Amino acid sequence: MTEQDMLQMYEDAGALLSGHFVLSSGRHSAHYLQSALVLMHPQHATTLAAELIKAIDADDYDMVVSPAIGGLVIGQEVARQLNKPFIFTERKEGEMQMRRGFVITKGAKLLVVEDVITTGGSVRECIEVVRGFGGEPVTILAVVDRAPAQEGRFDIPHHTVIHLDVETFDADHCPMCKEGIPAIKPGSRGNI
Repeated sequence: MTEQDMLQMYEDAGALLSGHFVLSSGRHSAHYLQSALVLMHPQHATTLAAELIKAIDADDYDMVVSPAIGGLVIGQEVARQLNKPFIFTERKEGEMQMRRGFVITKGAKLLVVEDVITTGGSVRECIEVVRGFGGEPVTILAVVDRAPAQEGRFDIPHHTVIHLDVETFDADHCPMCKEGIPAIKPGSRGNI
């Protein structure tokens, strides 16, 4: 499957949105990818996960972890295909945490899986939580990288299957804000 084929899944699902959006990172964008509209179809999750895991060797990992909420569906599907346990981190009172009785064995090697990466903030927070529990994050997999030219976001290798260079803006320099276009805050910290 080509990158264009995978991007077509997003287009067909109505998951490539245009407007004025406030991203999870707080940055603004005229475009938003709503992966949930793609991943709500199990066959799409299966296909995208199969493409992601082509880049890795299952034997290199003990577990799969994702930051909630965006990474949950694709992380679960990657774990299923690798036959590995799946856990996730989530925010409580604004802080990324490991909850729900999840345990990471000291030294366990974890594969971090996310749906869409822009600045990588949620992934970095997830990695820090894993390290705090004694786990070793080894690789990051994400379906979409919205800023592929942005180097140095992570201190471990990462791989994505869809690369989009979508311009984002600080709120103070957002042209849509200056035009008075109302912003929508979708995603895991928003209201859509």
